[in-house]
Amino acid sequence: MLLDYAKAWSDRRKRPVTSVRVSGTEGYADEAEELFRLYEAFPAADAHRAVLHLIPAAPSRILDIGSGTGRDAAWFAAQGHRVVAVEPTDAMRLPAMALHPSPRIEWLDDSLPDLALLRARGERFDVVMLTAVWMHLDAQQRRQAMPNLAALVRTGGAVIMLIRHGPVPAGRRMFEISAEETIELARMEDLHPVLNVRTESTQEQNRLAGISWTNLAFVSARA
Repeated sequence: MLLDYAKAWSDRRKRPVTSVRVSGTEGYADEAEELFRLYEAFPAADAHRAVLHLIPAAPSRILDIGSGTGRDAAWFAAQGHRVVAVEPTDAMRLPAMALHPSPRIEWLDDSLPDLALLRARGERFDVVMLTAVWMHLDAQQRRQAMPNLAALVRTGGAVIMLIRHGPVPAGRRMFEISAEETIELARMEDLHPVLNVRTESTQEQNRLAGISWTNLAFVSARA
């Protein structure tokens, strides 16, 4: 994997990166190389242990919003799922595509809160994942984003969020968000809460820094 990553990053450096900065993505392009090392070293199954029971066993359509290094998208694809991986930062998306080539993954340059390109396609998914994404949106953006998320999940499908709490890294844009606020926004869109669990980080360095996580999941009752 390390050799694959090095090649993907080398290939990325050969191409010009012309990302337009999207609100909430601050710092990711500058730190992309280090973030790849960190994220790819931590297995997706461990990161999502609290929500594994909500991921369908049968091949399904999964939307991974803020897919970053592609670690989770690749994990889903390896289980037979079809994945649309949405990532607005070129410095993350382009090497991720090289690192995790798969016919089951479609990559899309789009972003919250609008997800305009994705919504224009009229698709609905069995699972919508937002891993360490929601806390990058301010209050107005969260209110704007929730109806768009609800429109992308099929009836009976799940929206799953992993929300970070704790000190904000230098150069990043994050907000402290309560589970209660998110649950209320979701209820307004017929997304019913089925999971609300706050846990310590599994990584010692993060625990010492005071970082914790909230796992939230909702099931759509929208017809």
